[in-house]
Amino acid sequence: MANPAAPGGARSFLQAVSTVTEEAPTPLRVVQMEGLAVLKIIKHCEEFAPALVTGQLLGLDVGSVLEVTNCFPFPIREEDDEADADGANYQLEMMRCLREVNVDNNTIGWYQSCLLGSFQTVELIETFMNYQESIRRCVCIVYDPSRSSQGVLALKALKLTDSFMDLYRNNGLTGEKLREKKLSWVDIFEEIPIKVSNSALVSAFMRELEPESPVTQCDFDRLKLSTAPFMERNLEFLIGCMDDLSSEQNKFQYYYRNVSRQQSQQQAWLQKRRQENMARKAAGEEPLPEEDPSNPIFKPIPEPSRLEGYLVTNQISSYCNHINGK
Repeated sequence: MANPAAPGGARSFLQAVSTVTEEAPTPLRVVQMEGLAVLKIIKHCEEFAPALVTGQLLGLDVGSVLEVTNCFPFPIREEDDEADADGANYQLEMMRCLREVNVDNNTIGWYQSCLLGSFQTVELIETFMNYQESIRRCVCIVYDPSRSSQGVLALKALKLTDSFMDLYRNNGLTGEKLREKKLSWVDIFEEIPIKVSNSALVSAFMRELEPESPVTQCDFDRLKLSTAPFMERNLEFLIGCMDDLSSEQNKFQYYYRNVSRQQSQQQAWLQKRRQENMARKAAGEEPLPEEDPSNPIFKPIPEPSRLEGYLVTNQISSYCNHINGK
């Protein structure tokens, strides 16, 4: 009969299983999207453009690959409590129907449209945090119909970086915490490469549809000089972002002025208290404490969050890349 104890320092089966369980999850390397899911996203966003729409992503989380196999749109509704309840019921009903026809119904994120790359908002971050409460790994697919009309497939897969999520959960988006973690505005979002895949049958069918001529209409469309309107819009949005960034800088300048004023008041109060204590010592009386928590000048001034400034800076970088043709 074999001895159940692990001989000579060898690990038992339970120890090995617990070690595997405690290992860090595999980082996400690529988002693999079915061609049908990509076409559904494009069709939904293009039909309602320039209005912004969203939808649910369904698929599988397999190792370092997040597979998007299907999706469905969210209905456009008014913002109230009753509409939110209806939207939740709609999602549950759609996923129940998909499960009944043996379609993947695992939620792995959501998709949304944007206008000229304007997607980096606080609402996007809050949505990510809400999804992270129930889903270990999720992504947001952002599609830009305006940029896609210029001949490029403006499709991005985004996720929040782990370091930013930790700071956001702990309300640590202050200058001191950001410097301590060495977190800059480029460390908020992480773009995951997208790989579009199709079944062998679909690939063969698409091969049959390809024309024999190597020159297609898309090749001629690229020769059109129709970028001037988009250049103008990008510059307009860029100017708006510069104004927003200036407002954020003014907010912090006001904060630092208040901190400097408070420190001056504290020094003046401490100097007066020390002089008073010297007089009390000379008179044989007990000195008074040099700090008074009840005094408003000792109450710390809350530092504004740097999240808005970081997002605006990120958006400025995006507009500059669009202008430079990147």
